[in-house]
Amino acid sequence: MTGRSIVFRIGMVLALGASFQSMVSAQSREEKVRDDRARVEKEGFWIYNNLPKAFEEAKETGKPIIVVLRCIPCEECVKLDDELVDTDPVIRPLLEQFVCARQVSTNGLDLNLFQFDTDQSFAVFFLNADGTIYGRFGTRSHRTEWRSDVSLKGLAAALQGALELHADYPNNKEILAGKSGTPLEVSSPEEFPTLKDRYTDRLSNDSNIVKSCIHCHQIGDARRDFYRNSGEAIPPRLLDPFPHPKVIGLILDPHTPATVETVADESPASEARIQVGDRIVTMNRQPILSMADVQWVLDQTAPEGGTVALEVDRDGAKVPTELKLDSGWRQKGDLTWRVSSWGLRRMVTGGMLLKPASEEERASLKVEDGKMALKVDHVGQYGDHATAKKAGFLKGDFVVSIDGRDDLMTENDLFRYGVTEKRAGDRVKMKIVRGDQTKTMTLPMQK
Repeated sequence: MTGRSIVFRIGMVLALGASFQSMVSAQSREEKVRDDRARVEKEGFWIYNNLPKAFEEAKETGKPIIVVLRCIPCEECVKLDDELVDTDPVIRPLLEQFVCARQVSTNGLDLNLFQFDTDQSFAVFFLNADGTIYGRFGTRSHRTEWRSDVSLKGLAAALQGALELHADYPNNKEILAGKSGTPLEVSSPEEFPTLKDRYTDRLSNDSNIVKSCIHCHQIGDARRDFYRNSGEAIPPRLLDPFPHPKVIGLILDPHTPATVETVADESPASEARIQVGDRIVTMNRQPILSMADVQWVLDQTAPEGGTVALEVDRDGAKVPTELKLDSGWRQKGDLTWRVSSWGLRRMVTGGMLLKPASEEERASLKVEDGKMALKVDHVGQYGDHATAKKAGFLKGDFVVSIDGRDDLMTENDLFRYGVTEKRAGDRVKMKIVRGDQTKTMTLPMQK
């Protein structure tokens, strides 16, 4: 057998193997959803994908409701959720005091009630039967790592806090009002223009359950597309949703409702004189059950800046303070870990993945400190993500200016520029360095 024949056969084996693996993955995803449903319904503890039934049962029993929004195929949050659904000795007795609803799709979801960071695949709501929200739980600041943001101990604390708020309801109804948001662009995911011809308000019961499911991140994508396709700038609140406490200089303990672990120097939190060990009790009078509640209050604060009133527990004493946020405060957050960054790359970079040049590369390029140098780490190959490829961009190029601007230091900065100051159809001039050549290339902005 010739060397060329051997290479060809190996290539065929690998191709067939990849094809088979793809088939197995597709099957396993469907099976995961079906197996999850069978397991949950057999146990009978959770109401599965039926929120009206959960609210009706809560009215009849007087119990509060816990709604867990959970994307089944997502592996990143499975460890936390499997323990929650099963028999954790601390969590289970607390859950038994709730009407427990498990929602694995967002088809038909009331978006005027359930507002959360749609880049998450695990989000928890604690509610009264009348729709009043006691609190939220669930966050992460990395694509795959969640341990620094959530834990079972943190969930237990949030559950206990929700039960206490429920016991005092409706005396506390006024201070809970701020936990509900204003209506979104549409009231249910399948009503968005980019989703309405592909999905209905419920999962399919046939063999295409997964294909019929509207995932959480698709809501965020559809919202951004709503503005982009209308020729409008994507609103800053939607571009930088649910800011992590890091953007104001706080790292919180994931095992407690909101206890401060570190305070960054010269940050809004430092200027507010928040101290390590403080437990955030309220923000803008809203009781805080978890880091997700902190993010909710931050999300409701204008991108142009504002003041957030806090009350912290410091060694048993209640200490009031104010968090002052300047214009642009949200932009300190990282967009690149989010699922939504995929859509932003389509819109702005034509499918290119850009990373800051190293110090050695900057020196070789002779780029001054504080000036732009983004290295093309990947060029998309298919569909709208191949736009940069078609325009002639190559992996290894360095982008050093866009429309004459050389102050866009990160991919985050470029995303924000492309969807706030540019519109679909605009063409931007990118100055690149390729080897020892400097070129100016044109890239179209996309929907």
